Amino acid sequence: MSKYIYSILFIASLLFISCDKNSTIRKEFDCDSKTFNNLEAVDDVKNLFSVDLPKDWKINLYQDEIQSSIFTADTTKQLTETVLLDVTFINKKINFDDVFLLKQDQENLANELIRIKLKELIFLEKPTYYMVYKGKKGKFDYQVSNTFIKVNESNFILAKTEVYGDSIVNQRFCKAFSLMENIKIKN
Repeated sequence: MSKYIYSILFIASLLFISCDKNSTIRKEFDCDSKTFNNLEAVDDVKNLFSVDLPKDWKINLYQDEIQSSIFTADTTKQLTETVLLDVTFINKKINFDDVFLLKQDQENLANELIRIKLKELIFLEKPTYYMVYKGKKGKFDYQVSNTFIKVNESNFILAKTEVYGDSIVNQRFCKAFSLMENIKIKN
């Protein structure tokens, strides 16, 4: 009987861990479990990845020699009420080291943005760093979250989330993170 109980506990813990693999960033922001309805899969131009996005959001696609991007926002809302999400697959090596972190801080400081969060984690079953910077952009309070997902030794994804204004900032970040959990990397 005890082997049976241990087996059930083991399987339950595996299910808990597997269900939780994509929610680490959302936990950092105390996000609830709300997700979007009415999503559609959007493929990037180079067919390297897709993201499930709300059907009524504006979507722009971009590509060049080293990157392919999906940019989206809910344009039915004011800039200070919406979230801007740019998911870009970049064909370039990335190393999560001190040089990388220093470069990110320097680039953002040049734009008068100060880092307020930094975390290394596993997201989409890949090594990931996310960092949040805060400051002003134009006349608005501004926060940006840069999430770097190392796809493999030659490629990474940068998921950039921008939030303008100071209203429901955390909720808007949570919305973006729930969409980022829908990123599907193609082989």
